[in-house]
Amino acid sequence: MAKTKSKKEKNPAAAQAPKGGHTISMLVANKPGVLMRIASVFARRGFNIDALVVSATVNPHYSRMTITAQGNPQILDQIIKQASKLIDVLHVGEHNPEEAVEKELALVKVRSTPALRIQIKKLMAQFHAHAVDMTDAAFIIEQTGSTAELDEFENRLKKFGILEIVRTGKIVMTRGKEQT
Repeated sequence: MAKTKSKKEKNPAAAQAPKGGHTISMLVANKPGVLMRIASVFARRGFNIDALVVSATVNPHYSRMTITAQGNPQILDQIIKQASKLIDVLHVGEHNPEEAVEKELALVKVRSTPALRIQIKKLMAQFHAHAVDMTDAAFIIEQTGSTAELDEFENRLKKFGILEIVRTGKIVMTRGKEQT
């Protein structure tokens, strides 16, 4: 007899995800339609993709996808197994932050006045961020770091008035000789 799942078990968002979510890396064929097929695997299982980064690899025939998502680890395991069966997917794996380098990039446009400029520059120095554009009215600041570092920097900039923010989403690379 089949076991009936409760509503909580059916909803992957109801389960606990690791802090910062799950980070999944995929090596895929660089072809039209691959992204759509992978996204549909996540959607069928009720997983929302929080961030998605797709970039070229050394070989132009392949792309690297880094996906950040929240949800039940058991359902994520099913998603990884299903995605790995897709014809254009060469490799799929979830990354442990201790075994990989994870970084994210943010561009933040913040209000600036001559009086605030010194405070903003001090904060930028604390977070190893730098200005990529400055006008009398605003700064565009670039910061690279962990998701937690970018979150903290963003929170500290709020008092100055964030006008706009764009973040890349997490990228990841396995430490050592092992391929990502």
